[in-house]
Amino acid sequence: MSTPLKKLAGQTAIYGLTSIVGRLLNWFLVPVYLGIAHFTTDQYGIITEMYSYVAFLVVLLTYGMETAFFRFSTLEEHESKKVYSTVIYALFTTSFLFIGAAFLFDQPIANWLKYPNNTEFVTWFALIVGLDAISSIPLAKLRADNRPIKFATINFANIIVNIGLNLFFLAYCLPKHIAGETNWLIETFYNPEIGVGYVFISNLIASIVKFILLLPDMLEARYGFEFSLLKKMFVYALPLLIFGLSGIINETIDRIMLKRMLFNILGEKETLSQLGIYGACYKISIIITLFIQAFRYAAEPFFFSQEKEKNAKETYAKIMTYFVIVCATIFLGVMLYIDIVKYFIPNEAFWAGLKIVPILLFANINLGIYYNQSIWYKLSGKTRFGAYIGLFGAAITILLNFIWIPIYGYIGSAWATLICYTSMMFLSFILSRKHYPIKYNLPKLFLYLGLAFGLYFCTLYLSLPAGLFKYGIHSLILIGFFAVVYSLERPKKVVI
Repeated sequence: MSTPLKKLAGQTAIYGLTSIVGRLLNWFLVPVYLGIAHFTTDQYGIITEMYSYVAFLVVLLTYGMETAFFRFSTLEEHESKKVYSTVIYALFTTSFLFIGAAFLFDQPIANWLKYPNNTEFVTWFALIVGLDAISSIPLAKLRADNRPIKFATINFANIIVNIGLNLFFLAYCLPKHIAGETNWLIETFYNPEIGVGYVFISNLIASIVKFILLLPDMLEARYGFEFSLLKKMFVYALPLLIFGLSGIINETIDRIMLKRMLFNILGEKETLSQLGIYGACYKISIIITLFIQAFRYAAEPFFFSQEKEKNAKETYAKIMTYFVIVCATIFLGVMLYIDIVKYFIPNEAFWAGLKIVPILLFANINLGIYYNQSIWYKLSGKTRFGAYIGLFGAAITILLNFIWIPIYGYIGSAWATLICYTSMMFLSFILSRKHYPIKYNLPKLFLYLGLAFGLYFCTLYLSLPAGLFKYGIHSLILIGFFAVVYSLERPKKVVI
């Protein structure tokens, strides 16, 4: 493996450690919510819906400044310290205006969300979103400055606080309260009426801790605010903002539309139950998203740094091949052992949604491939194409969800996600051939993906009963896949 690829692999491991561990631990909170805390399908539906809005608002409040910061801090005509200072001042201003507006109009917003008796949800999430938006730039600076250890330390602190408080409230206080036990900790810190709200409180406190830990880095923004520089950065970032919003629409609008479109058909409780089942089963497919997120943390600054190398495009093509190998392996591993993986959700009431897992895994693979391709319009400066592709995907998502949700419910949402990401992937590839062509090894990409999907569908045809014999056969299938990959990639010394 070449030195640039080794560098990327190392950075992916460090940056990805916090990303994967953080999301993995949050992933493992699902059994806590559904097993220990015994949240019902409709209660988990509340959690699913509220975090859908968070994802949208974080993108809105960062408005593409992360990528703009990476881009402008590496250009000679701009001093990196001036760029950093300008962005920090801008995000501070917009985030605090947002928080103030949320506190001022908490009741109307709660009424629109159909939680009129829970205005605290509005204020809690406003603080979470605002603080996280501000924190994103100091974290980006740590990545740009190649300071992965501090990046990891701060993110681990955020993770530990969030996980620890969730376990304290829901795995310690709640069971003891149900059993009729009490002590000063429970009497002081626990109120059973808050219920699922403790999930949100834990997140809020963790966001505050992360913000405090990043304050010394924020105070380094002592080089003033330059409006002309911000204007240039915003022009660069605006298409990325539109793309980011489009991406969040593709990722989360289905959950919001499920609530809005089924509310009058099924009623509040059943609608939230459908939303909860969809959200819980969606979590299983996130295992591929975990890898994609870790990869992106290191890949974006790496791609920019490699831009001027003469073999940059060859490097990008190799990275795509290795990326697809990992994704295909994850897909095959999850689906071959889905009878075991399903116990990740300890409540059988949620298992009705397991049929969407392969659909969503396939969708997320296509999304990951698209993210790899997206470097063509970022490096060529044609970021408007990112916006066009994102809007194209968002239109597909909204249209298909609008048509299919009343007929198929959350299953229609899963298929809409797959069609959206697949369409975006192919459209991006077609456009890249004209504007920034990269010679991806398409035969290998199709081979690895086709082989993984083909082996999975063969196991469906076999329809073996659950047991050691079935898992033995599936293990042999997985080993066979590894053997094919190893035999084709061994000359390049690929480490999977």
